[in-house]
Amino acid sequence: MTTETATKPSGSVTSHQALTEVVIRFAGDSGDGMQITGTQFTTTSALLGNDLSTLPDFPAEIRAPAGTLPGVSAFQVRIADHDIHTPGDAPDVLVAMNPAALEVNLRDLKANGVVILNTDEFTARNFKKAGLETDPREDGKLEGYRVFEVELTTVTRRALEDSPLDVRGKDRCKNFFALGMCYWLFSRPLQPTIDWLEKKFAKKPDIAAANITCLQAGWNYCDITGLFQVRYEVESAALPAGTYRNINGNLALAMGLVAGTRKSGVPLFLGSYPITPASDLLHHLSAMKHYGVTTFQAEDEIAAVCAAIGASFGGALGMCSTSGPGLALKSEAINLALMTELPLVILNVQRAGPSTGMPTKTEQSDLLQAMFGRNGESPLPVIAPSSPADCFWAGIEACRVAVESMVPVILLSDGYLANGAEPWKLPDIADLPDFPVEFHSDPEGFQPYQRREDTLARPWAIPGTAGLEHRIGGLEKQDGSGNVSYDPENHQRMTDLRAEKIARIARRIEPLAVDGDERGKLLVLGWGSTEGAIMGAVLAARAEGLTVSRAQLRWINPFPANLGEVLANFDQVLVPEMNGGQLALLLRAGFLKNVTSYPKVEGKPFYRHEILTKIKQCLEVADAN
Repeated sequence: MTTETATKPSGSVTSHQALTEVVIRFAGDSGDGMQITGTQFTTTSALLGNDLSTLPDFPAEIRAPAGTLPGVSAFQVRIADHDIHTPGDAPDVLVAMNPAALEVNLRDLKANGVVILNTDEFTARNFKKAGLETDPREDGKLEGYRVFEVELTTVTRRALEDSPLDVRGKDRCKNFFALGMCYWLFSRPLQPTIDWLEKKFAKKPDIAAANITCLQAGWNYCDITGLFQVRYEVESAALPAGTYRNINGNLALAMGLVAGTRKSGVPLFLGSYPITPASDLLHHLSAMKHYGVTTFQAEDEIAAVCAAIGASFGGALGMCSTSGPGLALKSEAINLALMTELPLVILNVQRAGPSTGMPTKTEQSDLLQAMFGRNGESPLPVIAPSSPADCFWAGIEACRVAVESMVPVILLSDGYLANGAEPWKLPDIADLPDFPVEFHSDPEGFQPYQRREDTLARPWAIPGTAGLEHRIGGLEKQDGSGNVSYDPENHQRMTDLRAEKIARIARRIEPLAVDGDERGKLLVLGWGSTEGAIMGAVLAARAEGLTVSRAQLRWINPFPANLGEVLANFDQVLVPEMNGGQLALLLRAGFLKNVTSYPKVEGKPFYRHEILTKIKQCLEVADAN
C-alpha cells in the first residue's frame, strides 16, 4: 500500500504506507505524563477525522515508587478510517519510558510490533526496581519485535540547552519529545498540540516553550536521522455528517444528567464524596452551576446520599455519584428514598472489588449489589450505558424514569466507560425528549400515597405548599394516607405496589433489538461496556462466514418486555460480562434458560478475540449436537 517515497537529507529513504487502523500505547511512570501524551494524540487524531477509542490505565497507588511495576501508567488509543467500537485488543506500537513500563506492557504487544524505548532509563538500578534480573534488550524478550532505541532524556536535555528550566523541569518534557516522534511516524500535525500548550501554560510561558520545543525536536529527530524507514497514514473515517467532539463517559454522563434535569424542569443537586473512578462527575457538574446545578462535596458517602434525598424532598432531582464501596455505605439511605418514594439517581461507576479492590481497574461486579444490596423487598430500576457517548443518553433516561415513577434509579457505568473516549456527534437539543414535572398543588382530596393509574407514582408535593402537609420517613406507609402502618395486609399490598411500579417501567422502555437473525443457534447477549467487544467479535465471526446474532441490554431491572421471547428463539445464549456471571444468574433464575456464562474479572475489558474464540467454541458445540 505504498503511496510515495521521499529522499531525506541524510540519504535515507522513507516510504509512506496507508493503514486502515493502528493501536498505540504510551507507557511510563505516573509522573511521565502518559495520560497527557495519549490524550493529545487522541485529540489531534479526532481533529483529523479519524474514528477512535481510548483506554487509559492508571496506577492505583497515588505515589508508587518511580520505576516500579505498580507505578506504571499507560494510555492506549486506536485510530481508524472506519467505524470502530473498542480501543483494540493489542497495541501495534508501544512507547516504553522505562523498564517497568516495558515489563508490564510487552506481553500485550502484537507480534512484529514496534517498540520505542527510552534507553536512558535502562540502567541496572532501574532493572532492580522493576524486578528484572537481566537487561530485556539482551535476554531475548524483545525478539520478534521491531525495537527502536532512543536516548530520550539525553536528546530532550540537548533540545532544551537554552531553556531556563532546571534539569528536573527539562526531563519532564521528554513525553512531548516522544509525542513528536509519534506524530512524525503517523503523519499527525503538530499545531493542535502547540495551541493547547500555549493555552494550558499561558501563565507559565517557559514551560509551554520547552514542551513545544521538545515536540518539534521529536518530529525533527525522526525526519533527520531516518530512524524509521516507513511513515504511516490513517485517513479520516466516513462518519455521518454533523458536529463531533471527543468525549469520555464521565463527561458525557454529567452532560446527560444536566440535559435530563433541564428537560424535566427541575434543578439538579449532586451530593458526592470523592471516589475513584467517579470523582470526575463531581468535578464536571461543579462547573455547570449556570445550568441550575448545585454540587455538595459531603464528609462521607452517607451524608452525600442523605443530602440528595433531602434535595429531592424539596423539589430538586437529587443525585449521588460513587463506586461499589460507596454504594454499600449508601444502601440504608437508598431504601429510605425507596420507602418515601422520592426520585433519586444513584450513579455507580464500577471498579474492581471486593472491598477497596483495584480502584483504577474496571469491572461489572456491582450488578447483584444494585439489584439486591438492600434490606427487605426493595426492587429498584437499574440501567447500564454501553459506550462513553451512550452515557449521555443513559443519564437522560435515568432522570426520566426517576421523576415519572417517583423512584430511585441506579445507573451502572464502569471505569472503562468513565475514562475511555470516542467521537460523539452532538445531538440537536430540540430532539431530546421532554418530560416536564408537575408538582402537586391541589389540596382537595390530597393523599401523599395516592397513585397514578399508569405509572403507580405518588404525587410529588413540595414542603410548604399550603394544605399538602404529609408524613414522610422510613416506616411502612398506610396505602393512600402515608400514615405509619403495621397492618400485615397493608404491608403486603404496599410491597406488591412498589414492585409493580418497577415492573411497569418495562412498558415505557424500548424492546430488546436483535442485530442479525432473530432466531438461530447462537445469541451473544451483553450489558454495559461489553458492547464494543461483542460487536467487534460478532462482526469478525460473520466475516468468517459464521451465523451469530447479538443483543445488548440497557435495562437490567426491569428487563425489556420481550427478553424472554428473544432468549427462547436461540439454541444457545452466550453472556460475556466482567464479573463472576451475575447477569447469567439473573437470566437463569428469571427465564429458566441455561445460558452460557463467560465471566472475566481481570480488571481489564474484554478483547474482541476472546469473545470470537468463545463464539466459535459455542458453535462447535451446537454443530456437534
